[in-house]
Amino acid sequence: MNIVCLDLEGVLVPEIWIAFSEATGIPALRRTTRDEPDYDKLMRFRLDILREHGLGLKEIQNTIAAIDPMPGARQFLDTLRSETQVLILSDTFTQFASPLMEKLGWPTIFCNELSVDESGMIADYRIRITQSKLSTVKALQSIGFETIAAGDSYNDLGMIRASKAGILFRSTEQIRKDHPELPSCETYPDLLSLIRRAY
Repeated sequence: MNIVCLDLEGVLVPEIWIAFSEATGIPALRRTTRDEPDYDKLMRFRLDILREHGLGLKEIQNTIAAIDPMPGARQFLDTLRSETQVLILSDTFTQFASPLMEKLGWPTIFCNELSVDESGMIADYRIRITQSKLSTVKALQSIGFETIAAGDSYNDLGMIRASKAGILFRSTEQIRKDHPELPSCETYPDLLSLIRRAY
């Protein structure tokens, strides 16, 4: 029994923090898991910048409201969900993901949670489980699923390598160079074809 595990940002929707960087004019917020393998270090860096500039959850959600799925993403996801089970595994947060899930037809997503104070500032974040993508893939395998995984960033490599088939989708040149053993593609038709081969 197969289940496809997909990353969200960079695979189905644009990177939220890059969009927020552009909206605020703060270049440092462009840094993502494509650039920084240590997620805790990356989030602490982001929270420090938000505090420094007095930016809270509302400002980020205003940016997210204007983000649409990547062209072709909804059709790809609809087709895939008609053929097999699909789970989105993301290091984003429920407070960010909901409007994007609506635009994608409400697929199932496992992600993290923000702690927001009374003033609307992001005080902290709670990770669902350590190495959440890899841990989730292993848990699915332990209950009888064969996983197929696709993602674009450093934090996707664990679930990609642990799955019976793993694919880099629109990844960076450096990640592709570091992992030549992993199939890589740039378009949704090619991604769908690689996933179907693994059924």
